[in-house]
Amino acid sequence: MKKSFLRISFAGALLSVALYLGLTEAPIDPAAYLPRPAPPLLGLLAPNHALTQAGLLAKGQIHGPEDMAIDGTGEIYTGTGDGKIIRIRRDESVETFAETGGRPLGLQFDRHGNLIVADAVKGLLSISRESIITTLTTSAEGVPFKLTDAMDIAGDGRIYFSDASSKWRQSEYLYDLLEAKPYGRLLCYDPATQSTTAVMRDLYFANGVALSQDEDFVLVNETYRYRIARHWLKGEKAGTSEVFIDNLPGFPDGISSNRRGTFWLALFTVRNPIMDHLHPYPFAKKILSRLPKLFWPKPKPYGLVLALDEQGRVQRSLHDPTGKHLFEITSAREHEGFLYCGTLDYDRIGKYKLE
Repeated sequence: MKKSFLRISFAGALLSVALYLGLTEAPIDPAAYLPRPAPPLLGLLAPNHALTQAGLLAKGQIHGPEDMAIDGTGEIYTGTGDGKIIRIRRDESVETFAETGGRPLGLQFDRHGNLIVADAVKGLLSISRESIITTLTTSAEGVPFKLTDAMDIAGDGRIYFSDASSKWRQSEYLYDLLEAKPYGRLLCYDPATQSTTAVMRDLYFANGVALSQDEDFVLVNETYRYRIARHWLKGEKAGTSEVFIDNLPGFPDGISSNRRGTFWLALFTVRNPIMDHLHPYPFAKKILSRLPKLFWPKPKPYGLVLALDEQGRVQRSLHDPTGKHLFEITSAREHEGFLYCGTLDYDRIGKYKLE
């Protein structure tokens, strides 16, 4: 009797799940995408434990320092998940510098000492030394930003920045992953004219942005295509775009230039084989999108940063394969012999001494 009851209960549960999946409208309209096989972690990509040796700043005192900017005195500014801009003093004490009321992501100082912030909710902001917030831009070509993400600032003051998705907000970025459609843009804000123009369109989750040493080209990460795109700003190829590096071993998030020919690329995690196998099947992705996120493929806890040259070649890799010290790295920025690493969801900034 008991076994019969259990069989009936299990069958009823399966029927309930089937009805739910069959009758509930999917929140996404996914496209099929066939990723190339992930490259093996060999040679210059071979795992090491370099990042496990990094120091940890503000551990337990901040949440979600996705990116950071460092001023002329060595003080670190970072945005957190509760909408604050936090300043870490040279003595490593922590204080609130400003509150945007949104979700600050990319940060960088302009030539006038203002802190420029790509806020996922509020758009592109400028914060003065006195913590006064000014909104620079919230749309381009009549399309409002949904997820203002990352930036780099040219010597002439122009701000190159990304709107990761024109459809999905920051809290919904996993839907963008499943849908596999190009909603991202690379944009340019010119403070001289206070105008915003689109540099590149139809990007697959436009994320990190970095200018080259001579500012003759700009890079933008396409997180959900495992690649980086390059747009030429000067020279014979000016106005054209191409793939800079393709088929990366993980999800490229933030990227920065040390302005000496090296780009530091932060990868949020390594490739997920389950997700890669799901991508060619829109129906399967629709079913997954209806399920609670508890049942979605989980990112592997793994810390990974790559150094690239200006030809798109990997020069070295820094790892934390334990996923316990530095992981889900979203930014990597070089400053005075150290590499500073941020994270979207955790409670620390890594400080790794470069050789």
